Amino acid sequence: MQYFVYSWRHQMVYLAERGYCAVAPDLRGYGDTTGAPLNDPSKFTIFHLVGDLVALLEAIAPNEDKVFVVAHDWGAFIAWHLCLFRPDKVKALVNLSVHYLPRNSNMNPVEGLKALYGEDYYICRFQEEGDIEAEFAPIGAKSVLKKMLTYRDPAPFCFPKGKGLEAIADAPSDLSTWLSEEELDYYANKFEHTGFTGALNYYRALSMNAELTAPWTGAQVNVPTKFIVGEFDLVYHMRGAKEYIHNGGFKKYVPLLEEVVVLEGAAHFVNQERPHEISKHIYDFIQKF
Repeated sequence: MQYFVYSWRHQMVYLAERGYCAVAPDLRGYGDTTGAPLNDPSKFTIFHLVGDLVALLEAIAPNEDKVFVVAHDWGAFIAWHLCLFRPDKVKALVNLSVHYLPRNSNMNPVEGLKALYGEDYYICRFQEEGDIEAEFAPIGAKSVLKKMLTYRDPAPFCFPKGKGLEAIADAPSDLSTWLSEEELDYYANKFEHTGFTGALNYYRALSMNAELTAPWTGAQVNVPTKFIVGEFDLVYHMRGAKEYIHNGGFKKYVPLLEEVVVLEGAAHFVNQERPHEISKHIYDFIQKF
């Protein structure tokens, strides 16, 4: 899982050639999905998103007790919670970029990020409905996506109100060779059709998720797991992330974590930057089960 089925095309072919049935859905609000009201962030809570996956599994694998799950970014966030809520559905998990963070009962996540990084931090900027959409509109979907998809600075992703993405420097061309004009056009065409609101609703539901998941405070993810992150991934460089991942905190909450892989030289979109390498990591791990 990672926004669009298209982003997993390399891994799907690799696994299919080795005998696996590989399925990658567009996430709710992305691509060609329908049904969820884009003007209502409350329809994008983690329960809706995990519910989508459970319904998908019932439709495509009704005779399978468990499946392998591979996910990235928001897909990884959803996959962690699928394993938390329904471990009976998952044989093993390979998650990319976004590590599991336990619920903090003492702090709203958005307010916590605002305290750490300020109001210009991208997640904070995405909260007000219609605000960032209005800033993106004159820039155009293609320009917005090019900046976001080629972003490699591990520093906090911030842009001041009113300046939009103009505050973010373009990545040097030799650092974004994985993103072809054809690929960029594919993503841009999808967002030109749907707009950005569906994608932004994931951020706008964060505070709701924190309230709704109160019963799982302190709970562990008990599924065999491999975690992969790029050396320059901005999530990996969030305050305290490296210490949490490597010094026991991650393993405390994901006790069946078998391996953490940091890909040297890679940034956030590792499955597209390093398609063969990621495919092999996935295949080698699921072969154990």
